[in-house]
Amino acid sequence: MIAGALLVLLVVGGRLLIRTGTAAPPAPLPPPVLAPPPAPRVVVDVVGAVRRPGLYRLAGEARIADALARAGGTTPKADLEQVNLAAPVADGEQIVVPRRAAAAAGGAVGAAPPAPSGPVHLSTATLEQLDGLPGVGPVTAQKILDYRAQHGAFHSVDELDAIPGIGPARLDELRGLVAP
Repeated sequence: MIAGALLVLLVVGGRLLIRTGTAAPPAPLPPPVLAPPPAPRVVVDVVGAVRRPGLYRLAGEARIADALARAGGTTPKADLEQVNLAAPVADGEQIVVPRRAAAAAGGAVGAAPPAPSGPVHLSTATLEQLDGLPGVGPVTAQKILDYRAQHGAFHSVDELDAIPGIGPARLDELRGLVAP
């Protein structure tokens, strides 16, 4: 009787094994999803009218506004009209936030604006600031902004030589008035 039970178990078990052995092969696993490479990092030096001047590491696609936020924001004396907050930052760039000039007492309406207190920074200057430089009109100022948008921040005043309309004589004239 035990032999008969074992025989029944072997027959039933064998049939089960045969049925499960004919099952469809398992579906292939989907290809792994690769994470995008990390964004490049840049280091900038934030100085001037900010709460915490210093060196800051930012994402490669960061803007001047992001750098100022990392520096704790600007002080109440900051002259943000002189800073292009939307400009992209470049590795090794110094971002200068100028202080507002004290208003002249009894200044006449329509009087000429005060002379800039320092050099115009090519990497952050606005169209109006560049247009105010001697020998640089609105067309050349726009060419400087276009060059900066295409090539990033200026690293040297000598890069102005690549701007159409600025030759060696004009470059020498601007050298003491501008900074990268």
